Parts: sequence; structure tokens; C-alpha cells
Amino acid sequence: MCAAASLILGGVGGVLARRPAGRMIVYGGSLAIAVVALLAALAQLALGIAPDPLVVLPIGLPHLGASGLGMQFGMDDLAAAFLIIANIGGAAASLFALGYARHEAEPWRVLPVYPVFLAAMNLVVIAADAYGFLLCWEVMSLASWALVMAHHSEAATRRAGVIYLLMASAGTLALLLCFGLLAGPAGDYAFAAMRAVPRARWIGSAVMILALLGAGSKAGLVPLHVWLPRAHPAAPSHVSALMSGVMTKVAVYAFIRIAFDLAGPPAWWWGLVVLLAGGMTAVLGVLYALMEDDIKTILAYSTIENVGLIFVGLGLALAFKADGMMAAAALALTAALFHALNHMLFKSTLFFGAGAIQHATGTRDLAQLGGLIHRMRRSAVPMLIAALAIAALPPLNGFASEWLLLQAILLSPALPQFGLKLAVPAIGALVALSAAFAAACFVRLYGIAYLGRARGTAAAAAQETDRWSLSAMIVLAALCVAAGLLPGFAIDLLAPVTHALLGARVSTQAGLSWLTIVPVASRQNAYDPLLIALFIAISAVIGALALRRFGVRITRRAPAWGCGYQEFGPPARTLITQYSPSGFVQPIRRVFAGVIFRAHDEATLPLPGEAHPARLNLRWSDPAWSLLYAPLIGAIDWLAGQTNRLQFLTIRRYLAFVFMALVALLGWIALWG
Repeated sequence: MCAAASLILGGVGGVLARRPAGRMIVYGGSLAIAVVALLAALAQLALGIAPDPLVVLPIGLPHLGASGLGMQFGMDDLAAAFLIIANIGGAAASLFALGYARHEAEPWRVLPVYPVFLAAMNLVVIAADAYGFLLCWEVMSLASWALVMAHHSEAATRRAGVIYLLMASAGTLALLLCFGLLAGPAGDYAFAAMRAVPRARWIGSAVMILALLGAGSKAGLVPLHVWLPRAHPAAPSHVSALMSGVMTKVAVYAFIRIAFDLAGPPAWWWGLVVLLAGGMTAVLGVLYALMEDDIKTILAYSTIENVGLIFVGLGLALAFKADGMMAAAALALTAALFHALNHMLFKSTLFFGAGAIQHATGTRDLAQLGGLIHRMRRSAVPMLIAALAIAALPPLNGFASEWLLLQAILLSPALPQFGLKLAVPAIGALVALSAAFAAACFVRLYGIAYLGRARGTAAAAAQETDRWSLSAMIVLAALCVAAGLLPGFAIDLLAPVTHALLGARVSTQAGLSWLTIVPVASRQNAYDPLLIALFIAISAVIGALALRRFGVRITRRAPAWGCGYQEFGPPARTLITQYSPSGFVQPIRRVFAGVIFRAHDEATLPLPGEAHPARLNLRWSDPAWSLLYAPLIGAIDWLAGQTNRLQFLTIRRYLAFVFMALVALLGWIALWG
């Protein structure tokens, strides 16, 4: 019903898109629908109040095995968990858009498609057959493409749209082949029938690889990520939040549904493949983010890093499941699901903040920002909370889920395979390295954008965002704090999912003293978020009182230390002594990016006597793009150019082609008929 209401709302948006009331109706209605869907999913997962197990719509293709005509939809525990993620993100984005969308130049390009995008993501999650899944998956892809192309007048947006369509089509083809193998000779595309089909081990392995390619391309796994940092920043900010925070989680859901539910018993090397893909994605994603100066591009690359962390947890769960270690598999799967929820919370907040900055200053370039904490005081607070959460600092939610993931990694010595014994500790080191890089990345983003002095006139004249946008940011930031301080409730909420998929769950956490979480039997592996939060608060208060009591009481004013630069002229000239985005990350760039991304600095110095300033240019390249996609696109362009000649042939040559095709068809019938 909620999905149908969203589709109807899309039609209303098409009619009222050019009227001022259209924005309030579409986004207000989307907010209400998302809240209702969220409550239904929470009721099933927390209270066990489940709707009808299966709903069949008389829409579809005939002769699809025993299921016949119709699309099937149902909400099990796995679907309910991802409906919670989808509808928290959808509700927050709709609330944010009530204020932010007033500044949209062409709302008629967004309003009709936005509710359809929300409906498609929900329908993918509750689809119970391959036909409905793939149809809704394609609607989701096309709706998000249309939203990306809302600012179609920009050349970069058009290029991003083309790359997105190509990658989405390739991913859908992989999923189509995957479901074809799952259906088997009977060709029954209902998920219930797929679970019952006996299949060879190699078919299950092929299904897993195809699912990793199809879902991984939508989620942003390296090297299938090239569309994501181009498409996500091109969309309006509330759509960017949905694409990064929610749509990538729908892709994670697709992989879990296939690999854990439909593909059959896993082989141990499945986990190794997924682990390697996740670990490489996590480190490279955050390194990409450190190289960028555009705020939304930084956040898009950071999404790649967090998707990598989620797939590390899924790979661990597959490896533990293959070896019968169901309790450890439940811990790893819980960590992955919890991080998926957490990433939606803090990444949506950050994209909302990026939208507020873009509207207030007219730019997303870090080098043009600075000092926004003095002009955007209220929105700076939820942005700080989200930045601390994504940097995995306690006691916030990002730390809680990554700590669970590390606890699962510490259980890996019990795995019998030598390849896993060797790979998992290395992946654990990559996870720790990505966490350190993430901290540096968001210290850089928040510090340069909000602290210091304004580097441009637009930043100096910035004003606070509207109350609707601010409310959405505050709500999500509060959920980041709540999930960080009370992670045991989130773990218990996810327990039915792991029990349904693995037959095991993490032990109940809610009844422990101080709401401590103990994911494994040993108390030595406990985490006490409330005690840590109390310690941080007491330490801060004591430090402030000590400074007030024993610090120097005489206020002294003097020019700020400029790192050896002599100040000439007005104070504005001292802005050059602030850290620039490129300068902040230069040590990491020189150590890591020189080899991986071929990054190098080009300094152009004036000759003696010349008055023009020195110039520093940073160059780096994406190895996946330069080695894989650029040659592929070049080959496709060449083939298209050669094929284009066919439209200029004469009628005699067209008839000759038809005659040769007829002869070939008759020959095939004669040989094989």
C-alpha cells in the first residue's frame, strides 16, 4: 500500500510540479508514507507483528514456471531490516527537501520521479520473485538516473548520467543471469521455488560471483565504482543522500538475499573473494576521498569505503557459515547490517550538510570555504556529530559497528583453511588503516570547511540553512548518538535476521548492566559506550574547570602566528597561511597515492625578476578508469563508429544483407532442425 501510494504521489507531482504547493504535497506525502512503512517494518522486526506472508499481484509474464502469471511480494525479517534503513533515509530526505527544494531551479524534473524512486527501493526489498525484483530494480535505476540528470545543463552531469546508465545495465545483466541459474531447468522464478531447487556446487558458485558483480556495481565495490563518485554529487543533495545512504544498501540487500538465502550452502572461498573485494574497496575508497576537494565527491568516495567495510563483514559471515561456525557468522553478519544502518544515518546527515553549504555559499570546493562555524552555528553541530561518527570515534555509532566487525575478525584464527588464516588478519589491518584514513579525511573536511577563516567572499557571507533542513540533520545526528550509546538495542533488533539466515544470533544484549555489549562469551571483549561517554564528559568538565581555575586570567591579543610568514597589508592576506585541502593531505598523498594513483605535484616557479605567483598543480588518476574503463569506452566508441556506417548503405546492399541472413537461417534449420 505504501509503495502504491508513492507511485500515485509521483503522478500528483507530475501535475503539480510547477506550482508552489507541489513541493509541500510531494515531499510531505513522501515523509508520511515513509513513516508508515517504517512503523510496519519495526513492528515486524521488534514485535513480531507480521503482515500477510505473500501477496501476489496479477501483473507479470505468463508461463514463469509453477508460479504462473503474477508478481509476488512479501516481507520477511531480512526485508524488514532493510525497509527500516530505506524508510528512515526516505523520511529524513523528504523532511530535508521540504526546505532545501525551494531552491531547486527546475522542480518539475525532480518532483514526479522522487516518490517513484522511494517506491522502487521499497519494492525491490519486498519482492519475492525474480521478475518483480528485476523490474523494480530497473525502475529504481531509471528513476535515480532521471534524478541525477535533473541538472542536465552541466556537461559533467550528462557524462555522469551516461556512465551510470552503462554500469546499471551491466549490473542488471549480471543479476538476470544470476536469477536464470537459480531458477534452474524448471524456470520457476519465485524465491520460494529457488530455495527448493537442487543444484550443482558450481552453479551456486557462479550465482555468488554474478551476484557480487551485479549488486557490487550498484553498491560501489572497486573496480565497479567509477559511476558512483560522478553520479552521486551530480544529483540534488537530498537525492544524493538517498543514493549513498539507501540505494547502496538496497544493493547490499540484493547480495545478502542471493548469497545467504537463495544460492545454497557456501564454499569457504566465497568468503575469501568477498573479503578481498571489501578490504580493497575500503582502503581505496577513503584514499580516493582524501584526494578530492569537492565536498559531495568526498562523501561519495567515502560511501565506497563504507560499502567495503560492509562487504568485509559479509565475507566473514560467508566464511564462518561455510565452516559451520554459526555464532561467529551471526556476529559478522550483525556487524555488517549494523554498519549499513549506521552509514545511512551519518552519510545522509553529511550530504544534507553539504547541500546546506552549497546553498549558503554557492560552492562545494573546500578551498573556497572556511569559518562556517561562525555563520552556520546550528547546522555545524549535527555535521560535527556525523563527522565524528563516520570517523569511527567513540562513543558514536560508527565506532560501535566497526568494533563489532573487528571482534568478528578476531575470531578468524579458528577457521581451518590456510588461505583464510592468512587473508583475514591482512584484511583486518586494511580495516584499521581505512579507519585511520577516514579520521584524517573528516578532520580535513570539517576543519577546513567550518574552522579557520573564510577563504572566499561567499563563505564570509554564508547564512544558516532553513528549519526543515536543519530538523532533518538534527534528527539523524540524534539517531547517531542513540545508536552509539545504546548499540545493544540495535543488535537485538537485528537478531531475527541472523537467526533466519544462519540459525544463530548474537546473545541478547539489552539486559546487561550499564547496557554493555558482549558479542562473544568472554567478558574481556565487552564494550561499555555509556561508561566511555561518561568518562569523556567528566574529563572535558575537569579540563575546562582546570583551565578556568589555573589558566592565565589576563587576556592578551596579538597577531596570529603565521608559520614564519610576515604579515603585510590587511589581515585578509594572512588567509594564505591557513592549511589548504591539498596541503593538509600532502603527507598521505606522497606516501600512498604516488604509487596507487600516480599522484604527483607539479610546481611552476617564476623566474628571478618575474612578478607572477608560483603555481602548484596536483595530478592523479583512477587506475580502474585508466586501465579498464577508458580502453573499453574507446573500443565501444570505435565499434559504434564502424556500425554507424550501416545507415548509409544503398538499397541493394540492404537487400543483400537480408538475402544472406535468410540463407544462413535456412542452413541452420537444415543442419539442426
